[in-house]
Amino acid sequence: MSEPERRSAAPEPAATANSGAVGVIGLELRGDTPAPKKQVFSWALWDWATQPFNTVILTFIFTALYLTTEAFLPADIAALGEKDPVRVAAEAGLASGLGLGSTIAALAILLLAPVLGQRADAAGRQKLWLGIGTGALILCMLGLWFVEPTPSLFWLGVALISAGSVFGEIAAVNSNAMLVGIANPKTVGRISGLGWGFGYLGGIVALIIVVVFYAMDWFGLSADGGLPFRIIAVGCAVWAIVFSIPIFLNVPEPSLGRAERKVGFFASYGLLVRDVIGLYRNPETRPTFWFLLSSAVFRDGLGGVFTFGAVIAGQVFHFAFLELVAFGIAANLIAGVSTIIAGRFDDSFGPKRIILTSLGSMVVAGLAVFFLVDAGPIVFWIGGLVLCAFVGPAQAAARSFLARVTPAGREGEIFGLYATTGRAASWMASGAWTVLIALTAQTAFGILGIVIVLIAGFLLLLPVKAPR
Repeated sequence: MSEPERRSAAPEPAATANSGAVGVIGLELRGDTPAPKKQVFSWALWDWATQPFNTVILTFIFTALYLTTEAFLPADIAALGEKDPVRVAAEAGLASGLGLGSTIAALAILLLAPVLGQRADAAGRQKLWLGIGTGALILCMLGLWFVEPTPSLFWLGVALISAGSVFGEIAAVNSNAMLVGIANPKTVGRISGLGWGFGYLGGIVALIIVVVFYAMDWFGLSADGGLPFRIIAVGCAVWAIVFSIPIFLNVPEPSLGRAERKVGFFASYGLLVRDVIGLYRNPETRPTFWFLLSSAVFRDGLGGVFTFGAVIAGQVFHFAFLELVAFGIAANLIAGVSTIIAGRFDDSFGPKRIILTSLGSMVVAGLAVFFLVDAGPIVFWIGGLVLCAFVGPAQAAARSFLARVTPAGREGEIFGLYATTGRAASWMASGAWTVLIALTAQTAFGILGIVIVLIAGFLLLLPVKAPR
């Protein structure tokens, strides 16, 4: 029998009393049957395909070395010295504007992600919504071609990057839901870690290509009009197109859908509220409810590390182009390897221990970077790489934690809530970043804002019941 036929032949789980939630954990329905390696690697390649948006555009190159630099300041302010208070405050304003865009993106995800995930579950169309989100993300990257270095186009760049974050998250909801279709309880940790690891390794390759591009003097292209950075954005879009194809060809839908849960778009919000209440009332799914809340906070801190890390490197520690790219390559290499390794520890010791260990280590490293900022770039090299070594394992373990406690047939909805709670809480990291910078006119204080969010997430996760 084919995979879809096996799914349709599986017995229908019994519904619980309080909601449409089912009393069986979805991951356990696979038993111990491993998925074909072709499916596993095709699924992991989606992270490889979309990672350049996060690594090259959002973190190390486009925003850090282009969008939040003097290229988008008025000419009279850009002409001031690097340490002039007026210029420092103006550059901090650009960083704050990027944070505002992230906050607005979080609100959009709050409204859309869980409902779209629920509707994808009901129709059995996760791959369709994966395609819509991925395609829209690619269009946003292509749109960055039009962001030339003038102050009037700064907000266009912020809008496209923020919209790309929204569409990327909508796509990730469905990619995460498809994890349940190719993993079983014994392999979910290592497969989740493989996906995150592939993403980081893909980021390394993309950054190396950027270094070669730079070392060859942009292959004779003029640097006027931000042309190299705009070409890099288009290159990231092409990369995403090429490497996202395997997941659509080789990975099955995680379910055939649940026709009884098909409702109108606005009625989906009412169904969503009832389902969340059902998660809490049902003892079997209550850990899912509490994990969604706690992970919302700590994952926002994890996202803040990569969203604002390169801005800190450029503005606080004054990393030059090659130094920042070298750091990015080292950071992604360490993150990729540590994430793949941590995936095996996840299956042996459980995801909660991996997450708590990672968060505790990141808090120590973040505080060291903040308090030792005057010691110079070596502080960021050490502290920043320690932070990166634990971001990936925490992210991968969070995904496997949720996969282990997700009710069968509701993968898209639960991972939609996962995206929503995470991004809806992103006002915490981006808000703390924005407020502290605005109050002090110093980008360095944004570091402290991210650390505070990581500490809060650590404390909230402690009482959450770990999955088996």
